[in-house]
Amino acid sequence: MTSTLELVLIFLASAVLVVVVFRMLHLPPLLGYLLAGIVIGPHALGWIPESKEGRYLAEFGVVFLMFSIGLEFSLPKLFQMRRTVFGLGLSQVALTLAAGLAACVLAGLGWKPGLVLGGALAMSSTAIVVRMYAERLQLETPHGRQVVGVLLFQDLAVVPLLIVIPTLAQGEGELAAKLAIALGKAAVVLIVLLFVGQKLMRGWFHIVARRRSHELFILNVLLITLGLAWLTELAGLSLALGAFLAGMLIAETGYRHQVEEDIKPFREVLLGLFFVSVGMQLDLRIVRDNLALVAFLFALPVLFKVVLVAGLSRLYGGTPGTALRAGLALGQAGEFGLVIIALAASVGVLERELVQIASAAMLLSMLAAPFLIQYSDRLVLRLATSEWMLRSLELHQIAVKSLATEHHVIICGYGRTGQSLAHLFEREGIRYVALDLDPQHVREGANAGEPVVYGDSTRRETLIAAGIARASALVISFADTSAALRVLHHARELNPGVPVVVRTRDDADLDQLIAAGAAEVVPETFESSLMLASHALVLLGVPLRRVVRSVQEVRNQRYGLLRGFFHGESDEADSGDEARELRLHSVRLDAGSYAAGKVLRELALEASGARLTVLRRVDARISSPPSETVLEEGDVLVLLGTGDQLEAAEIRLLRG
Repeated sequence: MTSTLELVLIFLASAVLVVVVFRMLHLPPLLGYLLAGIVIGPHALGWIPESKEGRYLAEFGVVFLMFSIGLEFSLPKLFQMRRTVFGLGLSQVALTLAAGLAACVLAGLGWKPGLVLGGALAMSSTAIVVRMYAERLQLETPHGRQVVGVLLFQDLAVVPLLIVIPTLAQGEGELAAKLAIALGKAAVVLIVLLFVGQKLMRGWFHIVARRRSHELFILNVLLITLGLAWLTELAGLSLALGAFLAGMLIAETGYRHQVEEDIKPFREVLLGLFFVSVGMQLDLRIVRDNLALVAFLFALPVLFKVVLVAGLSRLYGGTPGTALRAGLALGQAGEFGLVIIALAASVGVLERELVQIASAAMLLSMLAAPFLIQYSDRLVLRLATSEWMLRSLELHQIAVKSLATEHHVIICGYGRTGQSLAHLFEREGIRYVALDLDPQHVREGANAGEPVVYGDSTRRETLIAAGIARASALVISFADTSAALRVLHHARELNPGVPVVVRTRDDADLDQLIAAGAAEVVPETFESSLMLASHALVLLGVPLRRVVRSVQEVRNQRYGLLRGFFHGESDEADSGDEARELRLHSVRLDAGSYAAGKVLRELALEASGARLTVLRRVDARISSPPSETVLEEGDVLVLLGTGDQLEAAEIRLLRG
């Protein structure tokens, strides 16, 4: 008999192996977990036997998944995307569920399995689609916003299904009463938690956060998540519903982002355990004996959802290319579909053989999803006749902006960083063309007369249209390494001599980007640390010239292109006379200070040679305060001058 430690080691070894392999193949790790579960499960190699304890532990993966969905639940976001979420999303879920229900009734399976399978079929994989769209910079594209809106409604639709499915195990006569009771319990729980729980949650989190203990904060999050899951289970509802409500409540406390970071490791590990358990339950013998049916149930639902979503997208104003891309992205099954089937199997609504066949078909569709998304552009160009015209129009608009421009800079990304760069270039009289995939950025920039156009800078033809052959430089202003590598690859092919400056979040991918051809890589963390250090040193009284020199030396070591170009005539070697160098100094007016109650003009600080730069009070920070300002007890005056000047000014302020 295999010991518990051996079971844990088998699970960990298989999980680590599949994650490494799937990361190398740029595929979602959750698919690797599924395959690992199939291989090590009781129906294949049999390394891990099926047990009730293992299945119950796997439910915690669903708990943390629903908790994270609750954290992302935002009423303002829903209102902003209401047409997509409650129009396109609701239509897709309702029509898919109805089609699944009708098909099962016609096949003689009954309406209960039909409701479960229709609900499972309506779901798509949020984990796969959002991850791939984020990597491909497509979340803000027209089809990306439609896909995100539909996924958001699907996540919400899981909640009523989690309430309804456990009641389906009841007899026909008791079903209506049990369903009414379940919905009533859910309504009471929702009302109590949303109207009473919010105030309690805010107050409690404030108490916990004031203890300034990271360990206590994490323990508190786990307690609330699992505690509410337990309460909803106690009320006859599901663990996942309680976790979803916990996420919604915490999202309103102001500690949402901290909680997301703290809970992420638990969620990923336990969610991986859930998918391993799903794979373990798959009996390959049943799948083999019903291989034709599995293939049919894999192909038909995917084709149906692609056509349905594409058709609905067109009804809601999407272009043929947008509609087809949205359909290809949402055609697969999702993790919540597996959750729904597992829940229905646990209460006896679905027979074991049907669960095996449906799960196998859903897993195949999830395995196919990354490839459908990856090759969606090629498929769209083949199937959507108008896509060539739209793509040509897009490239024409880019070319119009760049044709009359030479020796310009191409800015990839027109977010905050890209806009700041553009404004600096404009001040220096440097011409530029900016590319961005956010229609709002493009529209607002174009309305302001700025040379910004809609275009995907990771595409070869877009860079050609932007005039990369004539460009003097190219700047990648978004911090996305995979997209930056694609841009660098095309840039090296199209214009090997153009210098490319790349923005990153840290130094983790520095060598990879330099090897790909980046002339310089600017990490956010490095520059922010330099700015923090320089401000702190100046406020501590270190002379300004020494601070500037220290920062320059650090940059000299870090940036090869700027080496030797920092120093000017005012930055000669150290004279050794620090007393004559400018520095900042703070003076606080305590009780009895001469300047307290005096008008700033009367003090004649300028006679000392020092200059008042900032006046800080309890409730205000005043830069370059006017001479009529009356100084008060407790004020802090920040002075700029040499050592002698600062000493004279301090004596004047404190002693008169």
